[in-house]
Amino acid sequence: MSVMTEVPSQGGDPPPGDPPDAATGGEPIELRLRRALGHRSIVLVGLMGAGKSTVGRRLATRLGLMFKDADNEIETAAKLTIPDIFAIYGEPSFRDGEERVIARLMREGPLVLATGGGAFMRETTRARIAEGGVSIWLKAELDVLMRRVRKRGGRPLLQTEDPEETLRQLMAQRHPVYATADVEVISRDVAHDRVVQDVMEALDAYLNRPSQPGIAAQ
Repeated sequence: MSVMTEVPSQGGDPPPGDPPDAATGGEPIELRLRRALGHRSIVLVGLMGAGKSTVGRRLATRLGLMFKDADNEIETAAKLTIPDIFAIYGEPSFRDGEERVIARLMREGPLVLATGGGAFMRETTRARIAEGGVSIWLKAELDVLMRRVRKRGGRPLLQTEDPEETLRQLMAQRHPVYATADVEVISRDVAHDRVVQDVMEALDAYLNRPSQPGIAAQ
């Protein structure tokens, strides 16, 4: 079952209560996460515009890990932009290449990996991520996604007469699959560092959750 946390709709101080590190004698959350992760990678999944690359870079810096963007790695390997790959070879060929690149990146871990919106839809990729990493779904509402994607063109799947309807259909198709990720964090229009902090706290809750007590022998 996923661990879920929600970013507040307004910025400001963290919610009241004990400091995040109080229960561990002041140990920084970064150290706790690195120890709990071991050799596993953190893999960010979600729709275009969810903030995977922006959050991923900052998260990697906080944890002292490498950051990789799967889309950038695909473009480097193909020596083509993603729109050009779609136009020349089609989406199925792109997805095959995406799967190979993610498999390679997972072998290079531990790292923070931002994946393309369709990557997690492949069962083999999900299995590979589950084997060598922890998956985090950055979930955002439709209006948030649309505001963000309008700022950056070149989204092959949104080259339609009604991009908003296309994105709505992608949400309906992909959200049930994204929901199988280990951790879920709501991404809203707040400071990026706030989202990063929420990701870290949700990851901490997932990785360091108390173990279930055993059943006493009869």
